[in-house]
Amino acid sequence: MHPDIQLRALEKPARIFFCVTVLLAVLACRPRRKALWWGLIAGTMGGAVFICYQRWGLGISRPGGLINSITFGDIQLCMGMMCLAAVLDFKGRQAAWPALGALAGLLGSVATGTRGGWIAVLFAILLFIKYGHFLRSRASKLLAALVLLLLVSTYFVEQTGTRERVQQGLQDVTSYFDGGREDTNVGIRLELWKGGLALAAQHPWRISSTKEIQAELARDVAAGRLQPFVLQAEHFHSDMVHVLVYGGIPGLLVYLFSILAPFLFFLRILRTHESASPAVTAPALAGLLLVIGYFSFGLTEVIFWSILSTMFYVQMLFLLMGFCLNAQDEGHAR
Repeated sequence: MHPDIQLRALEKPARIFFCVTVLLAVLACRPRRKALWWGLIAGTMGGAVFICYQRWGLGISRPGGLINSITFGDIQLCMGMMCLAAVLDFKGRQAAWPALGALAGLLGSVATGTRGGWIAVLFAILLFIKYGHFLRSRASKLLAALVLLLLVSTYFVEQTGTRERVQQGLQDVTSYFDGGREDTNVGIRLELWKGGLALAAQHPWRISSTKEIQAELARDVAAGRLQPFVLQAEHFHSDMVHVLVYGGIPGLLVYLFSILAPFLFFLRILRTHESASPAVTAPALAGLLLVIGYFSFGLTEVIFWSILSTMFYVQMLFLLMGFCLNAQDEGHAR
């Protein structure tokens, strides 16, 4: 309803809204869960092969497949974490396949050099500590622990570049606060967050257009409060900061609700179906990992900026919700 916001701004919200048809399709057609799991496994493995070829075969330092390296790395990691949840739904030696998918997701994310996904891994570890009892077999627990152990080990393998990226991030933070270079990857984010929070504090309840925010940033740059490079950024490199700047507190509350609602949906299923079959718990756990993953990515990146990453999240969300509801119906029928 803002006079400066064009009609094309409704495209992404409209696509998100109409994705509810994915849920309706799953409820009506009742597809097999294994089709989803095998698709995730094949997707993560294919993505890992392609991105590793770009990284070590072609020598690209920050490969991103056919899209942005950060977006590719985050989606690859998210698919890998959901593969880890799929281990619940496989028996015996077959459980090695989703474990390989999880490993491929982690490897693909490491190959892109993205660091935002590491926060998601920490949340995933906490989630598995809390709900690790759903991994009933020793083999499943061993495979999950092995995948997480391999992720940590990448820090000590020089060829992965993980240690270098960690050290670079620490140096960027130190340089920014010590008055050194501010135009580093981390320094740009910190400067944008400082400017974004300052703008949000000036108009916490206002919905703003791009023209208004650019004009206010230019004013702060002219006054010496911000560095000129902030004017070149398309967004504020954080979902919450970006939404807070453009939508104020109402926009931030809407964003947090959109994350909290599906999180509580999947959490309720896990809590009320402690002894349920993997048909219920596997998609619910995958749903929690999906939501936690995207929330974590959004702390240091505007993961919902890209229409590709947004559509992946929303469609996967409704898919997993549909599988959970179908499994509940099948359980009640018995």
